[in-house]
Amino acid sequence: MSSLLIKNGTVIDTEGETSYKADLVCKDGIIEKIIKDASSESNVEADEVIDASGLIVAPGLIDVHVHFRDPGLTYKEDIDTGAAAAKRGGFTTVVMMANTKPVIDNEETLSYVLDKGRKTGINVLSACTITKGMQGKEMVDMDSLLSKGAAGFTDDGLPIMDQGIVTKALENSKRLGVPVSFHEENPAFITNPGYNAGEAAKKLGIVGAPRDAEIDLIKRDLEIALKTGGIIDIQHISSKEGVELVRQAKAKSDKDNIHAEATPHHFTLTEEAAVEYKTYAKMNPPLREEADRKAIVEGLRDGTVDMIATDHAPHSKEEKDKGLTEAPSGITGLETSLSLAITTLVHKEGLPLPLVMKRMSLGPAKVYNLKTGIIKEGYPADICIFAENEKITYNSYASKAVNTPFTGKEFDGVVKYTICGGNVVYKA
Repeated sequence: MSSLLIKNGTVIDTEGETSYKADLVCKDGIIEKIIKDASSESNVEADEVIDASGLIVAPGLIDVHVHFRDPGLTYKEDIDTGAAAAKRGGFTTVVMMANTKPVIDNEETLSYVLDKGRKTGINVLSACTITKGMQGKEMVDMDSLLSKGAAGFTDDGLPIMDQGIVTKALENSKRLGVPVSFHEENPAFITNPGYNAGEAAKKLGIVGAPRDAEIDLIKRDLEIALKTGGIIDIQHISSKEGVELVRQAKAKSDKDNIHAEATPHHFTLTEEAAVEYKTYAKMNPPLREEADRKAIVEGLRDGTVDMIATDHAPHSKEEKDKGLTEAPSGITGLETSLSLAITTLVHKEGLPLPLVMKRMSLGPAKVYNLKTGIIKEGYPADICIFAENEKITYNSYASKAVNTPFTGKEFDGVVKYTICGGNVVYKA
């Protein structure tokens, strides 16, 4: 048995949304004891001791929306480099999206990514697709794939236009107790994906993607979720109308089955970033207006949006350096996520730090049925230790990719240690 003592830190209680001073005693991967109001001269013996004086001790972060591009597109990212980026960002659990090559719609590919993920030192989980080949026509065997380790189901990257399939997926979701996640953009509304159909698109000389594309499918799928009782996750929400639709659906539901994610880039940036950074701020759904950004912040504050998820989407420099309409959509996010949350949500918008940590750990843990996301005796020693007020400028990355508008920018919040299962997997 290995043991770890974390001394003198300010511990975040994501369940009670508060914080307290304590020492943590971790043994064999489990939080064995929490010693509140402990003296700095704790007499607990351990194989490894971390002095967390002046630091925040939070649950390991959980990201339920990452693209590791493995198998098939590993020139962009692979499971090892994606996990390295996650560790640097304070994440101990991630859920891979299934739009790899081949897509994760079968037991063989699922086994490949899970086996490779087990060797990274963190919890690399994976969703499977809802439809075979992500073609939107024929459903996968959700029961079988769940039994083989699927964390959830999504055709993320593409919307599902067949309402019958959405209904069946949500019916299965209720029966199986597992979330299904939807990319909500109706392509019938979109001329140029990745840029908001507004002032930014006008300045760039393109048409763009209007908010109606998102509103249309969010409205449809929430109505189906309310009828079926299925566990729905509205991914990377970008519009004020979308946030309000989720808020209304939660109020109507007598079950805890309506959920939504917000990305750090959507609660930090607006469409003006696309004018400045061009393809490096191109993503689906696009950055929208300040009113939308503020609505997302308020959704995170009141729990309408209960998860922060990065949509970490690595691409090669050559791909991102193509023209406005030719370059792929998406930016990286794992390494900058915590800093953006602290800088934007806590220090600028005034959200309490424990609440933000809840959105980044316990919130997603509950949706995905994970026994983590909380610092509690008997729970896994998955922990992120960081300096809330220390400055950081991002100039290099553990990820293979550098497609982010945040390079060279200074933010608050620096990860010092990432600990998974009681093992230090990252140290600054």
